[in-house]
Amino acid sequence: MYVLVPDDPVFFAKFQSLEDLLLSCLYGLQLEGVDSEEARLVADAYDSWVRVLLKLPLWSRRREDAADLSRTDYQLYAPGGVELTSLYPVELAVADVEQLWLCLRAFLDAGTERADVSRRAGGAAGPAPEHLIGVFRRVVGVLLLPAPPELMRTLRQVPTGVPAVTLGRREEQQYRRYCTAIVRLLSSGDGFAYRSHLAMYR
Repeated sequence: MYVLVPDDPVFFAKFQSLEDLLLSCLYGLQLEGVDSEEARLVADAYDSWVRVLLKLPLWSRRREDAADLSRTDYQLYAPGGVELTSLYPVELAVADVEQLWLCLRAFLDAGTERADVSRRAGGAAGPAPEHLIGVFRRVVGVLLLPAPPELMRTLRQVPTGVPAVTLGRREEQQYRRYCTAIVRLLSSGDGFAYRSHLAMYR
């Protein structure tokens, strides 16, 4: 499956933060001797998290040995020449996205009990598990957000090595709607964070 992933440090940071949640819960389950089926679910989700992480634009750019030919590295522009935050079509395995979704559902279904296990594993100084589960829900929401077909088609057809892409007016409208939906998913609930995040796409 193809997902339009923004070259967005907010999304990247939230995605990276999931490692704490997954590893602390896995440790807690093993420590408490909780049902091994649950431990396998979290372990599989962690493996899927790693595979998705390796496909994200900011991660690929940080690696000196990166040779990901599945996408180009271009700058995106509006019809009037305004520079935009780039979106990249990234091919993810359906099974990886499904595994993340299944793990999220397990966390949400377990509610307070799972949060207690995570809290004991992470220690008093660690981040609040409830917050990280909320971040998990937001990140999965972005991965499952349907991309505008026309915008996806245009960006998937960008030849390797092209340094810049200028969107047509219709594609720009789709871009604005899509990116606003991303910001809502990631930053709603905090007025300052929402406005600051939205400004990245203006």
